[in-house]
Amino acid sequence: MPPRTEKTTTLRVAVLADSDTRWKWGALTARRLTTGDGSASAPRAEISGLLLRGRATPTPRQLAEVGDVGIDTDRVREVTAVEFLHTVRDEGYDLVVLALVGGAVQAMLHGLAALRLPARPVVVTGYVGVVYEKLADGLLLRHGADVVLANSRHDAERFRDVYEGVGADASAVTEAALPFLGGAPHAPEQGRDTVVFAAQPSVPASRADRTYLLRRLVEHARLHPGRDVLLKLRSKPGEHTTHIEELPYQRLAERLPGGLPPNFRLVYGHMGEVLDRTDLLVTVSSTAALESLHRRIPTAVLTDLGVRETLGNHHFVGSGLLTSWDHLDGGAHPVPDAEWLAGQGVAADGTYATAYDTARTRVAALLAQDRLPDPAPYYTPATAPGYLPGILARHHLAPDGHPLPGAAAPREAGRVRGAVREAVRDAARGAYRHGVQRVAPVIRRMGEL
Repeated sequence: MPPRTEKTTTLRVAVLADSDTRWKWGALTARRLTTGDGSASAPRAEISGLLLRGRATPTPRQLAEVGDVGIDTDRVREVTAVEFLHTVRDEGYDLVVLALVGGAVQAMLHGLAALRLPARPVVVTGYVGVVYEKLADGLLLRHGADVVLANSRHDAERFRDVYEGVGADASAVTEAALPFLGGAPHAPEQGRDTVVFAAQPSVPASRADRTYLLRRLVEHARLHPGRDVLLKLRSKPGEHTTHIEELPYQRLAERLPGGLPPNFRLVYGHMGEVLDRTDLLVTVSSTAALESLHRRIPTAVLTDLGVRETLGNHHFVGSGLLTSWDHLDGGAHPVPDAEWLAGQGVAADGTYATAYDTARTRVAALLAQDRLPDPAPYYTPATAPGYLPGILARHHLAPDGHPLPGAAAPREAGRVRGAVREAVRDAARGAYRHGVQRVAPVIRRMGEL
């Protein structure tokens, strides 16, 4: 690995992600943090894409549909945690973006520390969207990264409070903005009237609640035959996203009594493209609401199933956006509260272009250091002996961060073993999805009898 003092015209960056949405976040974050100052002497960023093998590893279609993130999907490859650590050791990256769930971030931090590299990469992590659950747990699992990005002023304050409250260093917390914002401001078009419901894979969770929302959406389409009503879906049945979807809306729609009206459609694809033709965005708690607010599109957050932490819509208390299908059926459009918006990282005031300046400056300062100390997470075998070893073991790492015996296949057997492993993994993934989407709901229904 070249020392940091060596002059280079290329900044080597790796993005490790474990789902389609986190891949999009990681790739965009890597681009935003390495754009330089625009001068001819600024290093060019060479970004490698790595997907952490697991149940939510994105399919080629999902990678294509996240939109243009500046990385050719042909250059993205799948790795295990141990393979990733070996890649970091061998490739000499300057910057690593960990776009992972908290437990995986913690495992990679301990694995990187165990490498004892003479010049390790700067490590950045953060969150895809709004943090409305497991705040302390998720944050402490991310502690030890050089930069922990907060997507709003509100989140930055909460993150620092958590770290300082347990006596951990909070200097890594860096305010930025929500990651997937962009597109032109909303401009109504003559003759266009489009309502989009942004579905979520796991919110709400029950069949009854999901069927209720679908039924109300279809009834809204029937009440307004001149309006296009779109159900925006995250994935097709059998695919996994960041969250498991046990009851796909597609399946529920097939069984809805009375069928579907002609002005109602199911749509996939990039959310930004759907928002280009949206005149009212409706959701329970999807971060699509924040994308919509950034573009000043009328936005509604439903209270039909209550305002509850399990739904995530409690985050919108004070926003002015909470409403119900009854009100929307009657023509009501919520108006967002300006003060609430200012603290949420949606940059509706036009400041999005500079939202990542602080983070970019911090990363540049870290890259300029000759040597960074090894990552020092809050959780160690001494502070969390009953918690940390299990987290590391899930990624085939020992409590000291080193790979467990047998965790890495010998390179000479890699090609044949890799082909066999790929076939077995595909079969296992198919069986898992079948269990989640077919068997598990049946078992739950039997348990309710």
